[in-house]
Amino acid sequence: MTTPVTELSSDARALSLRLPKKTLRKAKENGFSDFQIATIFHTSENTVRELRNNLGVVSVFKTVDTCAAEFDAKTPYHYSTYEEENESVRSDRQKVIILGGGPNRIGQGIEFDYCCVQAVFALKEAGYETIMVNCNPETVSTDYDIADKLYFEPLTFEDTIRIIEHEQPLGVIVSFGGQTPLKLSTRLDAAGVKILGTSSKGIDLAEDRKKFGALLEKLDIPHPDYGTATSFAEAQEITNKIGYPVLVRPSYVLGGRAMKIIYSDDSLKEYVDQALFITEKYPLLIDRFLETAVEFDIDAIADSTDCVISGIMQHVEAAGIHSGDSTSILPYHNIEASAIAAMKEYTRKLAENIGVIGLMNVQYAVQNGRVYVIEVNPRASRTVPFVGKATAIPVVKIATRVMLGEKLSDLRHEFDLKDCDELGLTHMAIKEPVFPFSKFVKSGVYLGPEMRSTGEAMSLAAEFPEAFAKAYQAANMHLPSSGTVFISVNEQDKNPKIINIARELYRMGFDLVATTGTHSFLTMHNIDCKKVYKVGEEGRPNIFDIIKLGKVDFVINTPRGERALHDEEAIGSASVQSGVPFVTTIEAAEASVKAIDCMRRQEFGVKSLQEYATYRDK
Repeated sequence: MTTPVTELSSDARALSLRLPKKTLRKAKENGFSDFQIATIFHTSENTVRELRNNLGVVSVFKTVDTCAAEFDAKTPYHYSTYEEENESVRSDRQKVIILGGGPNRIGQGIEFDYCCVQAVFALKEAGYETIMVNCNPETVSTDYDIADKLYFEPLTFEDTIRIIEHEQPLGVIVSFGGQTPLKLSTRLDAAGVKILGTSSKGIDLAEDRKKFGALLEKLDIPHPDYGTATSFAEAQEITNKIGYPVLVRPSYVLGGRAMKIIYSDDSLKEYVDQALFITEKYPLLIDRFLETAVEFDIDAIADSTDCVISGIMQHVEAAGIHSGDSTSILPYHNIEASAIAAMKEYTRKLAENIGVIGLMNVQYAVQNGRVYVIEVNPRASRTVPFVGKATAIPVVKIATRVMLGEKLSDLRHEFDLKDCDELGLTHMAIKEPVFPFSKFVKSGVYLGPEMRSTGEAMSLAAEFPEAFAKAYQAANMHLPSSGTVFISVNEQDKNPKIINIARELYRMGFDLVATTGTHSFLTMHNIDCKKVYKVGEEGRPNIFDIIKLGKVDFVINTPRGERALHDEEAIGSASVQSGVPFVTTIEAAEASVKAIDCMRRQEFGVKSLQEYATYRDK
């Protein structure tokens, strides 16, 4: 139990007059959190916690009974409750606590569970007792044979600090569970908890828009123009300065939640009016949107003096699609060496100045040859498992050892560490998102800055076309080798790219159908295709009809603008319901055509992950 403190602050003394020990204990026994009690009594969560500890109203830990009381359970599973006996016995070993990712949801899922589990393995190898805090029974990290001890607790400050007080670990790792545990770092640090890896100050520097913007200015690193606003007037002032289109989002969101591309003042006002809350603490973030830019994800491992670029992933889709929804390619292709060099230089500068110890992820956009920093995450990213498997480098293990105090300079020889573009990869790896559209057909199928994927698949092959075809198969998108292709592209995509795509499809024997505008553009360039009615046009059958009747085998439809038109949403829904593969960006269409051509020319082989990893032995 926590030792009661003798002196109370004035706020805690005032609260004690309104909230006696008996009432407080009853509230805790009935599941009221400190935050809820603080809200009821119009005080702070810290004040409630101070009073609780002073009165000795603290939780104890019970063991999960896996034997239904038939035998004496010896499991290392524990949960907190407000009773008398504490069944969790603290050992004398040096221990490390790892905070998991909590419940799986869009934007945060099994990728972070992978990181937590790999960290447990690395800590065990190093001789530490491992303690996992997570509340999701579907994860590997909560299996009985992973950590030495497991607490089924929510990832809140109140629950986490109680476990830390009881176990007294050497330190706590917050950077492997995604954004949820990362948000706890500042309060845990203020409470005297040792954060292993990047400090809470460094985390705040990367997370706080104004502080991070000032750092980029200091380091002379290009970034999209941006601003923060707490009202429509402020937001309009920013957009007048940086120009439309802009990318807007609330502060501290997960998976791009409520993120949107805005093209006009009217839409901006509508967005601000519908926002749940915008305050000084949680302002609206506004960035200039870099249309047609190519995006990159870079994963790196850093210590105070060194940095290894472990992965450089190029997105197939152009800017505007959430990184979690983008098809990622490793290694990159068709990009200038100067852009890669700039990204590596900026990554190293950022790691050093933020003080990254362990993993970090940086997102870049390259437009007209210039590299812009979009954001930095001083934690494990959802791409870490992909990078580790593609490169055969134990990224999380190395990062964990760095967080424990080892130097990258000493680990470079042991793991033959090099930057990703210097590894000499002899294969191509692709990360392909998996979407739930077949289950939620009315949700809309067009991708944007708000993450919508609920999983991902990975493929490996010697060349890009084969890897891309395999990735689509793994994501249950089976590309056709013959049949009819429907094409409808926006005005900006009516360019040489779609002409080449259509010609390749025609060369392979596909029949082409298109809506009026695209039909006119293609026939003007001597490409034979048939015109089909839009959903809103007079005449039948329209495109919705022929997709539903099974007369289309592949759909290329690239809407652009503030909202997808009714016709475009109908096309997407019909494709999903009919099981017709479809793409919504010109970049994905290019990649798909290459994959179809590859499928028609060769049989795909099968190799294990270990066989692909043998390139490291050469």
